[in-house]
Amino acid sequence: MKTVFAEKSYDELMALPKDTPRKPKKPSIFFRTLVRILATKDLIPAKFTYEDTGLSRAGKGPYLILMNHSCFLDLEIVSKIFYPLPYGIVTTTDGFVGKNWLMRQLGCIPTQKFISDLSLIRNMDYMLKKKNTSVLMYPEACYSFDGCSTPLPRKMGALLKLLKVPVVHVHTDGAFLRTPLYNGLRNRRVKVSARVQCLLTVEEIEKHTVEELDEILDRAFSFDHFKWQRENGIRITEKDRAVGLERLLYKCPHCKAEGKTRGVGEKLVCDACGKAYMLTELGEMCAEDGVTEYSHIPDWYAWERACVKEELENGTYLLDTDVRIGAQVNSRAIYMVGTGHLHHDGDGFLLTGCDGKLSYRQKPLFSYTLNSDYYWYQIGDMVSVGTRDCLYYCFPEKEGVVTKMRLATEELFKISMREVRPRAIK
Repeated sequence: MKTVFAEKSYDELMALPKDTPRKPKKPSIFFRTLVRILATKDLIPAKFTYEDTGLSRAGKGPYLILMNHSCFLDLEIVSKIFYPLPYGIVTTTDGFVGKNWLMRQLGCIPTQKFISDLSLIRNMDYMLKKKNTSVLMYPEACYSFDGCSTPLPRKMGALLKLLKVPVVHVHTDGAFLRTPLYNGLRNRRVKVSARVQCLLTVEEIEKHTVEELDEILDRAFSFDHFKWQRENGIRITEKDRAVGLERLLYKCPHCKAEGKTRGVGEKLVCDACGKAYMLTELGEMCAEDGVTEYSHIPDWYAWERACVKEELENGTYLLDTDVRIGAQVNSRAIYMVGTGHLHHDGDGFLLTGCDGKLSYRQKPLFSYTLNSDYYWYQIGDMVSVGTRDCLYYCFPEKEGVVTKMRLATEELFKISMREVRPRAIK
């Protein structure tokens, strides 16, 4: 999907009106049918099929529908499985830009990624209880980078207890491999399937503690798409399958250089040491010469995470980059407000710019992860920081920092939580 961009000065941005909060709408049968028809053009080439492994336990609804997030096809998959059931969709506010009216007709419920939002809970409860309408939510709140599950927010179990409706789980296979984020969401010839089940009834939610419910969700959202590809013999023969892989595998395990890897055709090449790795048709990395340090892409990614964690613990982690800055204060546009500088270290983020008028600091405990994306709306790789009043979308000039910033944000949050808890106990 596309969005709307506009040029504004920082002063003009700050003077813009905010959106007036409104209750979400139950989507009409017309818009539900429209989405179902439009989804067909993408689901047929994907040869989509799904298996019902116990949805009947959930009764007639409404439900809280939880789904892993791989690509835009996920929305079309839900329309196939649940049509004509009405459901609202928890959607990030950037999705409303330039199309607020349409998104509301589709039942979308606005929120911001990884920012505490009590209005979202109220709106979900309103849809479920007042409008008798199910709610679709992607609890990971972002596409997977490495084909594995991303962290879920803690105390999701408390939300389940508050909403008091059956939880339906949809798990997809093949969607990530068909259009991986790092590869610029290029379509590959991969079949897509899904399994749908009632994960928890209302009675089961009441029986379990919040911690137990969190564990159940963690297990349900535990997956490894590259492992699934290998075990099921899914061959991806496209010759550009490694293009963009440097976004994910930004650090060379041979020479330890960062930002020097480059995806070319079927290979990932390090321009610092010259070592090259083939991305095989079965999704494994294979060195052309010498040792293959990490054949499994999630293992390579986990090694990068461990390196970032070590830097944070010994106090050497630091990322500095010039950035182009977009900002969102309402749903009319993403406003490009100029350039600046993004600094990230053990104290969190500091964004400065716009001729000295912008200075925003975000501490490590602000969020357990970072809103980050590759080739966001066809502009470039992006990270965003900010609050409900203003979100800043930063497009780094330095290559290969988006993934590292996300890893560092997650590890820094864990470290900070460990430091806070002993003080809280005292």
